[in-house]
Amino acid sequence: MEYKIINRVSKSKITTIDFNDFLTQTIFEIFDLKDWLKDEIILIEAEFRQKIKDYDWSDFKNKTVLIQCSNDAIIPHWAYLLISSKLTEFGIRNFIGNQNEFKNYQIIDGIKSLDEKLFIDKPIIIKGCSDISDNNYFYSLIIEKLQPIAKSIMFGEACSAVPVYKRK
Repeated sequence: MEYKIINRVSKSKITTIDFNDFLTQTIFEIFDLKDWLKDEIILIEAEFRQKIKDYDWSDFKNKTVLIQCSNDAIIPHWAYLLISSKLTEFGIRNFIGNQNEFKNYQIIDGIKSLDEKLFIDKPIIIKGCSDISDNNYFYSLIIEKLQPIAKSIMFGEACSAVPVYKRK
């Protein structure tokens, strides 16, 4: 007798959500405020503003600029805003923070941008094996977004999912 192996998971109506899918391949450029400080520690406003005015921002075209300070200097918030504003003026995507914070931002933005219509009355698995699963707030955001419309929500993998929610 011959047995045919059938992949029931691929034929099911289960929708899997993997937070990694929200991450886009991005060319990053770090803009380190440290390099614009006197002795890499003191921000002098007049000099800082002049550097912003004189700087050739075209080096950052077609990149995402992460604005940060790599040392322990105390930087006023407006300094980050001035850099962000200038980059925005030149149409350059920018983010105040490091690469990990930007990755988190992308995931949060991806969750918020999900089209709810695609999940109405569907069983959903939130993928468990992920290199970004240490950020538990992603889970609360996805539950908040999808529980009102989903038929059921599970966590893990299709072969060993843990039930989280089932509509009555």
